[in-house]
Amino acid sequence: MSKPKKPSRTPKRRTRQQPPAPPTITEDAPCPCGREASYGECCAPFHQGRATAPTAERLMRSRYSAFAVGDTAYLLRSWHSTTRPAALELDPAQRWTRLEILAATGGTAFHTEGTVAFRAHYTVHGHTDSQEEHSRFVHEDGQWVYVDALPDMS
Repeated sequence: MSKPKKPSRTPKRRTRQQPPAPPTITEDAPCPCGREASYGECCAPFHQGRATAPTAERLMRSRYSAFAVGDTAYLLRSWHSTTRPAALELDPAQRWTRLEILAATGGTAFHTEGTVAFRAHYTVHGHTDSQEEHSRFVHEDGQWVYVDALPDMS
């Protein structure tokens, strides 16, 4: 007969809970940017490098969608070379829920600069909030890129 085993005195290892992954948005799902098109027809071609945004507003919308799907590579690629951070880390608990374009100036094929004022709605840890920004965009190497946020005029 064997001896009964003693209970282990080794403390249980606690694993750090991984934050939730960004929501998976399929090609057929509505685009997070709010346009009347599927993600596959709207922002996915920009994210996948198959097309470039034709206007500053479309770039703004595609960048919002990149936040919604967690595409940091696209966010960095679409950032002006002089203001682009070395790395970008998104809060995995933050869920972007709706984008409102408030105003836009310039930013078409006939311009080299443009601005887009927007309100981006989100939830984080069960709380809803929004972020407003008036963003500046320019043409760099033949495509629209985000430069920075303009200072508040208030």
